[in-house]
Amino acid sequence: MNDILLNITDLHAQYNTDDGVVCALNGVDISLRRGEVMGIVGETGAGKSTLALSILKLLPDKVGQITKGSITYDGIDILKAGKKKMHQLRGAKMSMIFQDPMSSLNPIITVGDQIKEVLDLHFPDMHSGEKEKRVDQMLELVGIQKSRKNDYPHQFSGGMKQRIGIAMSLIAEPELLLADEPTTALDVTIQAQILKLMQELKEQFNSAMIMITHDLGVVAEFCETVAVVYAGEIIEQGTVEELFSKEKNHPYTVGLFNSIPDLTSDAVRLVPIPGFMADPMDLPKGCKFAQRCEHCENACKEKKPDLYGTGSHKIRCFRYKGEEV
Repeated sequence: MNDILLNITDLHAQYNTDDGVVCALNGVDISLRRGEVMGIVGETGAGKSTLALSILKLLPDKVGQITKGSITYDGIDILKAGKKKMHQLRGAKMSMIFQDPMSSLNPIITVGDQIKEVLDLHFPDMHSGEKEKRVDQMLELVGIQKSRKNDYPHQFSGGMKQRIGIAMSLIAEPELLLADEPTTALDVTIQAQILKLMQELKEQFNSAMIMITHDLGVVAEFCETVAVVYAGEIIEQGTVEELFSKEKNHPYTVGLFNSIPDLTSDAVRLVPIPGFMADPMDLPKGCKFAQRCEHCENACKEKKPDLYGTGSHKIRCFRYKGEEV
C-alpha cells in the first residue's frame, strides 16, 4: 500500500468575479501520508479554505475554477473524477469540519437525522437499527447524550454544534479529514475541549488530517507537520519541531511568531507584520511577501524564489538559496 494518501502538485485556483480574477492558489504542492496531521497556517485570505474546497471539488460553480495542477487521493485523480465518484468519496473517504457549525447544520432537521444521513448515503444496505446504534455511539463519543439526538441545532451551544459537526464528519470513518478552523468561533476553554476530542478521535480512527488555522498554538499542540501559506503559495514547510525551533524561518513565519504573546518576555506590545497582504487580483511579479519584508532586495521584486532546502524543511526565500535549511 502506498504510504502517500494525498498528493497535490502545482495547484492553481482562481475566482472569476465581476471585479476581476482573484488568484487564490498559485502553485501549491502538498504530500500527506496516511495517518499524518498537517497544519496549514496563514492570514485570512491566504488561500487556506480554497485549498480544502479544491480537494473536495466544492469550489462555487461558475465562479471558482482550478486552472492548473493535480490532486491525487489514494491513486484517484480528483480533478478528473466525475460527480458520481466525488459523491462516493465525500463523507465516506474524505470529510470536512467547517469553521461555522451553524452554516453546515440544517436548522429544520434533528441532529440525529443529519448524522444518520451520512450512513443513508454511503451505507444504504445497513439496517436502520444499526444506523441508529451508530448514531448513538458517535454522539456519546463526541460528548453528547444520545437522548438529545431528536433535538434541533438551535437547542445546542456553539461548542456542542461543533461536536455534532465532528460526529457527522467521522461517522463513516473517513481516511482524510479536513478541519477548516474548527475552533475559531469558540472560547478558549471549549477550544481546548474540541482539540482534545479531535485528537482522541483521530487516534481511534487513524484518519489523516489537514488542520487549517491561523493559530500557531493549535499547530504546535496538534500537528506533526506544517505548511505556512501566503498569497496562495506555500512559503515554508517542515515538521513542527523544525519550524518552532526558530533557527531558520521565512520572514513571514517570523512575523507570525512575533504576533504571539510570550509570557517569558518583558515586551509591552506585540510586533505586527507591517503592511497588507498582496492583492490577489494584482499579485507582484517576484516574491509575494517582498513589499512587507525588511530583508527585501531588488532580486525579490523581480523573480519568484523557489522552495530552498534538501530535507523536510523548505523555505521560499532567496536568503536560504544554496543553504541547508
